[in-house]
Amino acid sequence: MNPYAKLTFFMSLMLGTTITASSNHWVSAWAGLEINTLAIIPLISKSHHPRAIEAAIKYFLVQAAASTLLLFSSMINAWHTGQWDITQLNHPTSSLLLTTAIAMKLGLVPFHFWFP
Repeated sequence: MNPYAKLTFFMSLMLGTTITASSNHWVSAWAGLEINTLAIIPLISKSHHPRAIEAAIKYFLVQAAASTLLLFSSMINAWHTGQWDITQLNHPTSSLLLTTAIAMKLGLVPFHFWFP
């Protein structure tokens, strides 16, 4: 892999993590998580081994599903509370969906089947 490309992917990882950690809005937190997802996939699949490609595809599919759950959770919360603020997570359904999405993104049990 080109060293400049590798540097770009690692800088994107740091940028996405910073955006996610410092966000107060659900959409900016989601954008940071998506930047992380798109930056780590080329790093996972840089060796052209079939197992690395399989791991990258599994990672992408699970992360996309978890991102969808996260956006759906924030949308339900905004619908019930009228706010998109992260600190105003009051609805039980959106709390459950957010917990499920975060568990999928982290690879916690029982969502660890994709973990490389």
